[in-house]
Amino acid sequence: MTNLNIGMVGYKFMGKAHSNAYRALPMFFPDRITPTMKVICGRNTEAVSAAAAQFGWAEHTSDWKTLVSRDDIDLIDINAPSNAHKEIAVAAASAGKHLYCEKPLALSLQDSREMLDAAERVGVKHMVGFNYRFAPAVMLAKRLIDEGRLGDIYHFRAWFLQDWLVDPDFPLAWRLQKEIAGSGAHGDLGAHLIDMAHYLIGDITEVIGMSETFIKERPLPEETGGLSATSGNQAETGPVTVDDATLFLARFGNGALGSFEATRFATGHRSTNSFEINGSKGSVIFDFERMNELQVYFKDDKEDVQGFRRVMATDPAHAYSGVWWPAGHPIGYEHTFTHAFVEFLDAIEQDRQPVPNFNDGVKCQQVLEAVEQSVKERKWIDVSSL
Repeated sequence: MTNLNIGMVGYKFMGKAHSNAYRALPMFFPDRITPTMKVICGRNTEAVSAAAAQFGWAEHTSDWKTLVSRDDIDLIDINAPSNAHKEIAVAAASAGKHLYCEKPLALSLQDSREMLDAAERVGVKHMVGFNYRFAPAVMLAKRLIDEGRLGDIYHFRAWFLQDWLVDPDFPLAWRLQKEIAGSGAHGDLGAHLIDMAHYLIGDITEVIGMSETFIKERPLPEETGGLSATSGNQAETGPVTVDDATLFLARFGNGALGSFEATRFATGHRSTNSFEINGSKGSVIFDFERMNELQVYFKDDKEDVQGFRRVMATDPAHAYSGVWWPAGHPIGYEHTFTHAFVEFLDAIEQDRQPVPNFNDGVKCQQVLEAVEQSVKERKWIDVSSL
């Protein structure tokens, strides 16, 4: 295979990010399969037509059922709201299409398991959109852990802080409605932290959590997008049915302890996505707002030079960095999506499942629901019991 024809369902925030990644890939990774932007799909015909022209898609449609059945489509990319993921993925898998799906994988653990079963039953490739794994600095942290350079891991603490909902007059966007989004900050932001923990540390075995919805009612929206919305009549309101903030503690199978915080009410934080890992031989700190850097500490440094050092993960020695710009020239958020699709295309060519795949999506969903159960029952929950 030299070309992969893509049908994409969704055209807003993630649709733009994915389109940009597909367009960049042949220029910087010319030895890979070429992704062909065949058809983009969305419910609003006028809006999806405009997106097709802006993003560079050959065709557009408002009928995803016809799209997934087309013989000239090889991969279905799903970045529509979470409540649409399962139906589209199951139908696309049944039609023999490879699958890329944004996180969280589904509205529920049961739905995510059904999506995995559908994909595995017909043997298609499947990938879930945990793009933060693909920052070169994060991959450096993974290598330091895997090579034992941090020693035994004791602590993983992670936080994803945003503030776009602090204004009580911000409208009731779809991300604030449980029947569409599944959960709030927990599933939207916390899912990334959970997957990062699974990637770097290992399986989470036990959790205890708490959550809060600070603003219980919001104005009904006139128009809503990815992280934006406009309201019509301020007098008309609806209930917020998801969490505004969720915090939880965790135990890992290898004995490490974890703490997680996801909120959309951290005033002054636009998108602070960070983690710190402490081991017996060293520590690392990552902050996505400085995504090209990893703070690294090694215990065996001489006492007079001990301290966290800033490592710029832009040299060719770091994953993916050698194909972009000369050393020291930083990359950005959008590059993580390109790297993710490189992994997917490599997996297709090598006839293996890409990583992270729907198994990782199910595992993340299992922790998400264990935390929700813990919040409800106010006790520790064994993740394997779900």
